[in-house]
Amino acid sequence: MYRWVAEGAIALLHWFRRLRIRWEIRDDIHHAFVTVDCVVICRRRLRTALCRE
Repeated sequence: MYRWVAEGAIALLHWFRRLRIRWEIRDDIHHAFVTVDCVVICRRRLRTALCRE
């Protein structure tokens, strides 16, 4: 994996306030929010990619 790919993914996740400031004490809840936010990011990117075609 290239460094810019990882840095770009981390930068996208920082748009979500809940991940920028970690409020959850339990790791499983934090992991769930990371997963949900990754799904949101993928959905947005797919939607814009499909609208261009």
